[in-house]
Amino acid sequence: MEDEEVIVIGIAGGTGSGKSTLINKIKEEFNDDITVISHDFYYKEHSNMPFKDRSLLNYDHPDAFDTDLMIEHIKLLKDRKEAWCPVYDFTIHNRVSEKLVLNPSKVVVVEGILIFENKELLNLLDIKVFVDTDADVRIIRRILRDVKERGRSLDSVVTQYLTTVKPMHEQFVEPSKKYADIIIPEGGFNTVALQMLNQRIHALLD
Repeated sequence: MEDEEVIVIGIAGGTGSGKSTLINKIKEEFNDDITVISHDFYYKEHSNMPFKDRSLLNYDHPDAFDTDLMIEHIKLLKDRKEAWCPVYDFTIHNRVSEKLVLNPSKVVVVEGILIFENKELLNLLDIKVFVDTDADVRIIRRILRDVKERGRSLDSVVTQYLTTVKPMHEQFVEPSKKYADIIIPEGGFNTVALQMLNQRIHALLD
């Protein structure tokens, strides 16, 4: 068992595409049999900046993430070693003091809008899935999520979408779709694709 290769599945796609729904349904199916890592955990720490300045940063650019640390943690998991990843609080635009343990498993699922953009990270992914959803659906989901779950004002969400989210999607996220092995329309709302992906993970675990 210890000598078996760890399989890393990458799930990318634009904001509000249905990635989180897909991930949550996969987690419901497999619980602790798989390890899930989100690129969002690895937003850079900005304690030296006041909240007002942190809220103005471009969080949809590759430079917003400490992707090198995420790569380091994926390599640890591939070696069947645990990793301690940061915990990020979106309501304060910063990391918090505690860390989250990532336990090794046979299947590691990595998710994020920009995980196909970094070549070294891309090369660690054995199966690459892109969740593809219409832009108008994605913006509505993003507004609902940020207002309800992250305490944001409607104006701030729309402004951020127009100034950074949409341009960064067009520059980095959409072009990365070409690296996908599988494209899933509507993410976790696509029950047929979800069942096929779960069957593949079951086969890997068995």
